[in-house]
Amino acid sequence: MYYNQNTFIYLNGSYVKAADANTDLYSQTLHYGYGVFEGIRSYKTIAGTTKIFKAEAHFERLQQSAQALNLPYPYTVEELIEAAYKVLALNDLQDAYIRPLVYAPANMSFAKNTTSHIVIEAWQMDPFLGDKMLRVVTSSFERPNPKAFHIHAKATGHYVNSILASQEAKQKGYDEALLLDMHGYVAEAPGANVFFEKNGTLFTPQLGNILPGITRATILELCNELNIPAKEIQFKIEDMYHADAAFFCGTAAEVIGIASLDDKPFTKPWAETISKLIQTTYKNLIAENKKTLLNEVLGTE
Repeated sequence: MYYNQNTFIYLNGSYVKAADANTDLYSQTLHYGYGVFEGIRSYKTIAGTTKIFKAEAHFERLQQSAQALNLPYPYTVEELIEAAYKVLALNDLQDAYIRPLVYAPANMSFAKNTTSHIVIEAWQMDPFLGDKMLRVVTSSFERPNPKAFHIHAKATGHYVNSILASQEAKQKGYDEALLLDMHGYVAEAPGANVFFEKNGTLFTPQLGNILPGITRATILELCNELNIPAKEIQFKIEDMYHADAAFFCGTAAEVIGIASLDDKPFTKPWAETISKLIQTTYKNLIAENKKTLLNEVLGTE
């Protein structure tokens, strides 16, 4: 599914066959979940070229995550972007998902590492949560306490929480979960940030107890460009019930609408919402389609 005998990856400065690569079974990352990663997408643009979306922002966050976890990080943004494009070219990929991972060497102690390893992989992937409206349920799992972890870091071990929450939701017959923080405020989905819409304004959880998503930041930029009011606040799950609309957003998920939360449907038809406008504008942005749909929505030329 992710690779075959002809797949190339970037591994510690070299381009090697994925099937021939190996890792140390005594790695601290394997045993303790002590590593950092990014999820990045590339797209075939309307001009036919391949473009990694928000490449600099993603690799800068990778560096920030590594530094937050005290992982040695001798890599530069420029060299990793170049390596990512080379991996795409070697594998003849355009619409792809790119996974850089910084991982620790063999170390069964808790002592600080003096070296680290890096791999960049890429594969074809459909939108992470599909393309249909989602049925979402509030999870019994909470997001980790930010006093126990560096929540702003995209760390491998943090995603055990995400996996458990997502699996629980699907076992109950829902498409995905929505997690609260330790104080009962809405936080995020297992692999995405959340927005809801009410009376012409978009609301999203403020930073502090969430991963500061790059797609989330892009949505806020789009709101500013389209003169859509957007607020970053703390709010309870009850504040989302019977809102006009809601959606998840993330690099893997892109922008995906939510049909219902805890079996409570949202009140406006998706096609008539600001959220739908955001979804469509985002799709055009990632494909470098510069046409704005704002005039279409408003019915003007």
